Amino acid sequence: MADRKIKVIIAKPGLDGHDRGAKVVARALVEAGMEVVYLGLQQTPESIVRAAVEEDADVIGLSILSGAHMTNFRRVRELMLSSGLGDRLLTGGGIIPTKDQEKLQEMGVGKVFGPGDDLQEIVEYIRANARRVPG
Repeated sequence: MADRKIKVIIAKPGLDGHDRGAKVVARALVEAGMEVVYLGLQQTPESIVRAAVEEDADVIGLSILSGAHMTNFRRVRELMLSSGLGDRLLTGGGIIPTKDQEKLQEMGVGKVFGPGDDLQEIVEYIRANARRVPG
């Protein structure tokens, strides 16, 4: 992977209408030298994983503020596994309670970030874990 930039898909699944945080993170990743494909608002898990397959993405990042994080992360992870992307990092952020973050990790989701988390920490986490399932 040293030959090419880390490629990250960032998407807002479901009916969430606020994407400022996702855009801020996307910009930070681009400035850190990553290639970012921002899919925008109201994506389905199917459209997100389809884009990740087409783009040969190293990372999928979901931004979820709606409270539907368990459903969306679970479905995206299932689709990643069935689409041959089981070795790719699924991460994200939003308003996600700590107890749910632990459940997400158990189902194969990486670290989830919240409002106010340091952008450099997100960059470093992705650099360290791109194309690797968290353990």
